[in-house]
Amino acid sequence: MVEITRRRLLVSGGVGVGLIVAWTAWPRTYVPSLAAAPDEHVFGAFVKIARSGKVIVAVPQCEHGQGVYTTLPQIVADELGADWRTIGVEATPISPLYANPLAADRLFGAAFAGVPAGARDEHWTRDALLLTAGSTSVRRFEAPLRAAGAAARVLLCQAAAARWDVDWRDCTTADGFVVNGPRRLRFGALAEAAAAGTVPDELPYRIGDEGRLTGQSLPRIDVPAKVDGSANFVADVRLPDMVFASIRQAPHPAARLLSADMAAAERVPGLLQVVRNDRWIATVANNWWAANRALTALAPRFEGPVPPDDAAIERALDAALDADGHRVARVGDVEAAFAGARLVEAEYRVAPALHAAVEPPAATAQWQNERLELWVATQAPSLARAAAARAIGVAEAQVIVHPMLAGGSFGAALEVDVVAQAAVLTKQLRRPVQLAWSRGEALLHDRVRAPAKARMAARLAANGAILGWRARIAVAATGRDLAARLLPGDPLRRVGAMLPTGADDYAMSGTVPPYRFAASAIYHHPVALDLPTGHLRGGADGYTAFFTECFLDELARAAGAEPMSYRVGMLGDQPRLARCLTTAAALGGWNGGVPGGGQGIACHMLAGSAIAVLAEAGTDAGGRARIERLVAAVDCGRAINPDVVRQQIEGGLIFGAATTRGAAAHYRDGLATVRRYGEVGLPTLADAPEVTVELIASTADAGGVGDLGVPAAAPAIANALFAAGGTRWRHLPFSEA
Repeated sequence: MVEITRRRLLVSGGVGVGLIVAWTAWPRTYVPSLAAAPDEHVFGAFVKIARSGKVIVAVPQCEHGQGVYTTLPQIVADELGADWRTIGVEATPISPLYANPLAADRLFGAAFAGVPAGARDEHWTRDALLLTAGSTSVRRFEAPLRAAGAAARVLLCQAAAARWDVDWRDCTTADGFVVNGPRRLRFGALAEAAAAGTVPDELPYRIGDEGRLTGQSLPRIDVPAKVDGSANFVADVRLPDMVFASIRQAPHPAARLLSADMAAAERVPGLLQVVRNDRWIATVANNWWAANRALTALAPRFEGPVPPDDAAIERALDAALDADGHRVARVGDVEAAFAGARLVEAEYRVAPALHAAVEPPAATAQWQNERLELWVATQAPSLARAAAARAIGVAEAQVIVHPMLAGGSFGAALEVDVVAQAAVLTKQLRRPVQLAWSRGEALLHDRVRAPAKARMAARLAANGAILGWRARIAVAATGRDLAARLLPGDPLRRVGAMLPTGADDYAMSGTVPPYRFAASAIYHHPVALDLPTGHLRGGADGYTAFFTECFLDELARAAGAEPMSYRVGMLGDQPRLARCLTTAAALGGWNGGVPGGGQGIACHMLAGSAIAVLAEAGTDAGGRARIERLVAAVDCGRAINPDVVRQQIEGGLIFGAATTRGAAAHYRDGLATVRRYGEVGLPTLADAPEVTVELIASTADAGGVGDLGVPAAAPAIANALFAAGGTRWRHLPFSEA
């Protein structure tokens, strides 16, 4: 049998692969498709200007609390010279112009490892793969948004110059006006003429700092409506003749509905109908509470496979570590460095982690005139549209997605199950349906962050230097699993599946330490777990940083070194991270991590940004971890809106802290045991730590911040607990034995 290699497969064009790659790499031009009201004029793919002077920025990312409805419009407003008070926001339609191949590579890249990067990016763009994930919003869209603002500014200046009979290059913009000396014209008065103009081949961008909006902590656009209750979420949608549905699903994809007590459900007032298939059963009523009560009365039973219990997960992780792994990275010869030496070794593990977002999965759907309309909070509108179309057997062109604000998400809104279910219900019932999962259903069927286990080993020199570092990590191939579930019919994914598999880049993100070691080797040991896993805020870095930074702390202790200086000494080619460490130490009053001092430190790099976290922690009378304070120093490059950056770092730190005390899934008797919000173990205002965030001024390109606060929080807290009481916590959450 001929050996299949990447080169042979792509060059030979086996099963049409060569043609597929050539087709996806062929350049294309896409036409903007923004819809405009009668008084609005479209300026390219991202900007509309109304006669009133209002500037509407089309945002291709889901707003789920991270602030993209502010930071992305702020980029446009800055380059345009707009008055911030006139800026409005709307969601973009699904179009290749708004595709996010950067996020696609972050999530699905492991499944496309054999396909050239250019072909992948063009393929995801052509398919209009809209994604909000991986701290990519500003990194992906800053350049096109800045260009959109510059183009609109030039067109407005040209229109004003024509009226004044001057050279448009002598005009500028400020606070929503085109200005030429003492003359001023509002954007709204020029919009119609400007929209018909022609943009020059080379766009002039604004220079200088005067009057710039970038770097200002402008008020968030989405906050007033959220505060006064006027912001609409999926559950707020109301359509004529609409009904409400609740659902119960099989615990495993291969399980099937066995029985349901129809007579008991029919006695619940308000119940209108029961819809069932092999995979799930739903109740439809004139209000959601009645639908959910009827669902409880149904007491549906399923038969077939069930998820593994906690013991089976542990056995699978151990078995994977005992088997051969795929090498992720290597420096020097670590096995030679280890030969005959006494090693420092440690084993760490993390439990499956829950999303536990405030808003459970929900969708409102309407089938009318052979067209499906969906109102859904989704981080992947194109995938939601495709899933709905598949579920009811129609073309994607017959599906319209109305993106909504999301009440949190942390990655859960990448999933499309609720969208497909709502589509089936509305088409079968022939009336609008609002389907919302109960809190218990959301926890039972959460696509958890994968459980993982690490075996760490290192050799120290007599002076404490690390001569060799080895990390073996057992975890599911989450990136390939995500791609298989969310891109089921993708032809390039099938190409990748035909190639030899190695380490999963998504599952092993953050495993390569930023430190200089004489020799190192890192291995991925894939785990075949029959457990639904997905993307969670922080991604794999949420556990890989825990492994790395906790073990490094152990090595510092074994070397008799102060943990912060020990790290800095190995960061010669990472000055940004070293500065974060020294800044966090100075700001937090670092005591050297002395025994009984209760301070720990950790750092990490992610999405082009760097962070260091100093934690103060101890234990209460019951032996439970108590986190007193978190101090973070962050270098995220150029900050578009510093307040939004701080909010994201603060939220990430609390999110990371939550993984130390709970937010974990457990399985017994074929079901998840955490079924109520109160059982998740989230921090409350009463026990949340004091948080301080320092942004380090930087001229580097803007990095990602949505995930950045998560990874370093847990190891900093674990290291602080060791300093406080001498107990080394090597598992998340800490309450686990």
